[in-house]
Amino acid sequence: MSDSSPSQASQRPQTIAVIGLGSIGGVAAGCLAAAGRHRVMACVRRPIDKLVLDQPGGTAQVQLAAFTDSAQIKEPVDWVLLCTKTHQTQSAAPWLARLCGSNTRVAVLQNGIGHVERVAPLADGAAVLPIIVYYNGERLAPDRVRLRQGSDQDLAAADDADGRAFAQLFAGTPLRIQLCADFATLIWRKLLINATANPITTLTLQRQAVLRRAEIVELCLAILAEAVAVGRAEGVRLADDEPQQALATLFTFSGELGTSMYFDRLAGRPLEVEALTGAIVAAGERHGIPTPLNRALLVLLRAISDAATSGD
Repeated sequence: MSDSSPSQASQRPQTIAVIGLGSIGGVAAGCLAAAGRHRVMACVRRPIDKLVLDQPGGTAQVQLAAFTDSAQIKEPVDWVLLCTKTHQTQSAAPWLARLCGSNTRVAVLQNGIGHVERVAPLADGAAVLPIIVYYNGERLAPDRVRLRQGSDQDLAAADDADGRAFAQLFAGTPLRIQLCADFATLIWRKLLINATANPITTLTLQRQAVLRRAEIVELCLAILAEAVAVGRAEGVRLADDEPQQALATLFTFSGELGTSMYFDRLAGRPLEVEALTGAIVAAGERHGIPTPLNRALLVLLRAISDAATSGD
């Protein structure tokens, strides 16, 4: 776990560009801007001049330099936090082309797996590091977000030079950073959580309390058993009781919390299904491992997502 030590607090100011000011990016930008240690800029579709952050310790209102056109960017920055949904990554390409240089680091705060493979071709040689997001963010308005913390860490990165530098950015903020030597296992464990909570809340249109129903627990364990078999085939070290561990982690969160996919369905937006359930099914196909339950979820979620896309 990374703490906000005095040595971290003395780090020189960095210029940080946040692409995507939704529930995840809004919270990250708000926390960094409120701490006042770095220069934070937002890359957004619609202009805003302030951001309100509701957090456990109170409400903070911060001013943000917001840009709506990548042509407004004049030079590379120290850090880019890519906080779009995975299916929106390509739309961030113009921003990445202007923001990235040889000394830039791109932290990818997205769900799923394959962050580096997805983003590196767009990052102009910048270092790309995957980040796991644990905190629950909710976008209340275009200029207001809410942070809820449900576990003992909020973000996780690999325990290497880039990961440690990322952790230093958040010294003095409410966000707690975990550094992990076995990052591949950690990111699959997050995928397991997302691959149950997101589909079930989205299909039932209920928040996470629905996961506590006995028949839903049984279904989730079966969904997770398929995913664990696929993860092991991918070379990830997952325990025999991994499904039970994943559900135990989910049950530490308040039943009042929603999931990102649940909120997207309520808003009539396309779903991030390919990065979650789709990734498990695709990996199962590569290894010849049947995933009938995950495949059924994928078919249903694609139908919902496609309807939202056609309605744009």
